[in-house]
Amino acid sequence: MLIFPLINDTSRKIIHIDMDAFFASVEVRDNPELKGKPVVIARNPLQTGGRGVVSTCSYEARAFGIHSAMSAKEAYERCPQAIFISGNYEKYTAVSKQVRAIFGRYTDDIEVASIDEAYLDVTENKIGSQSAVKIAKLIQHDIFVELGLTCSAGVSYNKFLAKIASDYKKPHGLTLIMPDEAQEFLAQLPVEKFHGVGKATIPKLHALGLFTGKDLQKADPVDLAAHFGVYGWELYQKANGIHPSKVKSHRERKSVGKERTYGKLLYLPDDIKVELGRISEKVAQALKNHQLRGSIVILKLRYSDFTTLTKRKSLGEQVQNAEEIAQIAQQIFEEIDYDESLGVRLLGVTLTGFGAQAATLDMQWSETE
Repeated sequence: MLIFPLINDTSRKIIHIDMDAFFASVEVRDNPELKGKPVVIARNPLQTGGRGVVSTCSYEARAFGIHSAMSAKEAYERCPQAIFISGNYEKYTAVSKQVRAIFGRYTDDIEVASIDEAYLDVTENKIGSQSAVKIAKLIQHDIFVELGLTCSAGVSYNKFLAKIASDYKKPHGLTLIMPDEAQEFLAQLPVEKFHGVGKATIPKLHALGLFTGKDLQKADPVDLAAHFGVYGWELYQKANGIHPSKVKSHRERKSVGKERTYGKLLYLPDDIKVELGRISEKVAQALKNHQLRGSIVILKLRYSDFTTLTKRKSLGEQVQNAEEIAQIAQQIFEEIDYDESLGVRLLGVTLTGFGAQAATLDMQWSETE
């Protein structure tokens, strides 16, 4: 397995918003008599023969050790005086949409992670603020004043750190992790606090003497990769404050594109045409999945010296078939002044010109050999 150098992009401003005990908080808001009481969102186990699972619970219930995914029976045993509510998911979904509408006042770059949490990229935002902390505070204020609910916010330069930060102070907390603070902040965290480390992974890490972020920072990434595969390398990156995943907003996309990067450079035109055929198959499959057809094909070619060429061809009709897309991409390639001596490190095929049929997509894909 190849281990790549550590490259850390600290230019982004990312906020992670996590609603506090969301379902339970909505119920308490709508029934003030529940305030200060242990509320559990699950069917009462006395009425179900002990069946059922806890969706979430109030912080008063959490004081008894109750948590989401726990059986309702165990929750009752821990706190017999708990108030069990079956839950109203239509209501929670409606409130979640109201929360997202508040996010939309500040940015369109929103990645909804679940009904009660989301990532926001506010590097560029609708109020022209340079402060992500200010925007996070404004969102907390709006949610509290308009919806009567609280949320916790994490602010940092990538999604992983923002998620860690939002969980650091709850409820109604706000934590900022600056680039020069990230490694020190992560060093003191137990590995089980790393988002993405599951129950099955924790004992394996402990068996290797890895208990904290500092242990992961000092670990040999090759050893981690040998034990955990690609995930081991990703965990090493995270421990060092690196997480290149972008906020994937669900805005309307105007193109479907596939790219492939080659560790072994391509030189022969025939080999390049074969690869364009393979990439076109993936583009066609993506188009079919989303019932789209396009009228413009774009070829992207990057040489070994990183010089990049793009050229497009407009068609008289909209296409979706892999053979048609491949034929057009290959024609475009034949029309460029290809320098065979440089070698090709990346090829891409994109289809656009969807017209009125455009759908909500996030289709960029890349693969490294």
